[in-house]
Amino acid sequence: MVPKRMREVRLSRLKEEGIKAFFFTNGVLAVVVLVGIFGLLLSTAIPAFKEIPVREFLASKTWDPTSPEKAQYGILSMIVSTLMVTAGALLIAMPVGLGVASYLSDVAHWRVREVVKPIIEILAGIPSVVVGFLGIVLFGPVIAKIFHTGHGLNAANGSFLLAIMALPTIISLSEDSLNAVPLSYAEASLALGASRWQTLIRVKIPAALSGIIASFMLGMGRAIGETMTVLMATGNARSFPHGFLDSIRTMTANIAIELGEVPYHTTHYYGLFAIGLVLFILTFIVNLVADVILSKYQQREQ
Repeated sequence: MVPKRMREVRLSRLKEEGIKAFFFTNGVLAVVVLVGIFGLLLSTAIPAFKEIPVREFLASKTWDPTSPEKAQYGILSMIVSTLMVTAGALLIAMPVGLGVASYLSDVAHWRVREVVKPIIEILAGIPSVVVGFLGIVLFGPVIAKIFHTGHGLNAANGSFLLAIMALPTIISLSEDSLNAVPLSYAEASLALGASRWQTLIRVKIPAALSGIIASFMLGMGRAIGETMTVLMATGNARSFPHGFLDSIRTMTANIAIELGEVPYHTTHYYGLFAIGLVLFILTFIVNLVADVILSKYQQREQ
């Protein structure tokens, strides 16, 4: 009887060790993949900086690698375009996403919630090329008509489309965060005489703020890394943008347009990988800032 019990304990320990090893291996694998991607981008981008000064690469507004006079490799206009369209998408998606999440968690009837929630999840699975078509045939003509521009392929169009693509992430995560707030918080607020609106604004949203911020950051990550939608709907002009009604070209769109046709092992080829490195670092900084904000907020809660 005792040996049998010992075998069961030993088997249980082996299972626990196996589970720990499995999760540890997956964690290490994720880190290795991330470091590998960074190493690939860095090793392929370094040759570009032997020909292109770093200051010119980051501060110059002109990207014209095929110029017959002098090739120019400045990505400032693309950096500004990427940040502009991402900021515009967030300005639209954050209030709308939080509003829909609040409606689903606190206002909507359960039957309405059962219909709306799957529709939002289906929206997340729509291919980006389909969203790009939506920008060309719907949002573009509307923007051109309202603002009297020659066409609607500009930063405003891209911002609306990226907001649509970021909304499912923001809504789903924000709703989950609001639903995770203990029911006692809302009951205590209502018992003190607060209305449902006051309870939502002053109690539930502050209590779920860490998850809401995380949803905004993930939505921003979706927007900043999107390629096909901005390639189709923003005009792809390489000039420096001065407003949301100007046509733009983001870093992702520029890589997608040019990488398939550029000769290998040329300055132009390495320069595109350098753009990818800048985009990787930019995304990493955004996620790092989000983690710092979340950790500080959680420490303040404790």
